[in-house]
Amino acid sequence: MRLSTAERLSKLSKLCLANAEALLESLQFCAAHEIGCFRIGSSILPIKTHPLIGYSIEDLPNAKIIVQTFKECGRFAVEHIIRTVFHPDQFVVLNSPRADVVAKSIQDLEYHAEVAQWTHADVINIHAGGAYGDKPTALVAFARNLQRLSPAARSRLTLENDDKIFTPSDLLPLCRAEGLPLVYDVHHHRCMPDDLTIEQATSAALTTWDREPLFHLSSPLNGWSGSLPRRHHDYIDAKDFPEVWKPLAVTVEVEAKAKELAVARLQRQLNFVAHARPAPVPVHLRADDDKTRR
Repeated sequence: MRLSTAERLSKLSKLCLANAEALLESLQFCAAHEIGCFRIGSSILPIKTHPLIGYSIEDLPNAKIIVQTFKECGRFAVEHIIRTVFHPDQFVVLNSPRADVVAKSIQDLEYHAEVAQWTHADVINIHAGGAYGDKPTALVAFARNLQRLSPAARSRLTLENDDKIFTPSDLLPLCRAEGLPLVYDVHHHRCMPDDLTIEQATSAALTTWDREPLFHLSSPLNGWSGSLPRRHHDYIDAKDFPEVWKPLAVTVEVEAKAKELAVARLQRQLNFVAHARPAPVPVHLRADDDKTRR
């Protein structure tokens, strides 16, 4: 049976409020276990930008309570020094040759920025998109479409090197020209190296940030000599944590399938203390590992 508009909005309101409450519980878990960063899932407000049944938060019953709960999450995160970040899904492609894809990508980034303002998230991290047979032209298109973002979205946007198309060397000129922080993913760089060493890429990435830098770390499922090194392991091999990162004041996001167990193991192996400086702060739960309801 199809729901009426009122019934649909009522159900969505309950889901959104439950997700906000689950986010607060997740942040409380992070605080209790010395995890210094949490990646908020992109579906925290379900089907928010759906082309047919998307909605504004003001359309929902209990909208004020929902927003207040998200803002409580933001206050808790700030009070407990937990960095909240976003990593929108792969369909966000700012340099697509299709105008409809770019428009949808911008809409999705604006949605993330709305929630980011409530939760005090300072990063909305994306990849550069496709090369479409011409990397320089593709990056020009990316830069052009940046201008269509609101200040709230643009000020939080970061760019990450990937493991198939754009390396740190490809992205650094764009990051410098547009004032975009580079989220340096060392696993991706190891899978698709360029002319930079890890030390050089780290140093260059640091200069693009106007706030604490954010880096990504993961280990290959079957080891570096095994098949499909792009696939992430359940845990992190401590040898994959770059030596050059250890004295830095940076946020390191652990992308590992064992989630908080992987974070805890890496904390023990590296023997560092949360929020101490100059040691790196402990890390996060993946976007697809949070407790929110879909």
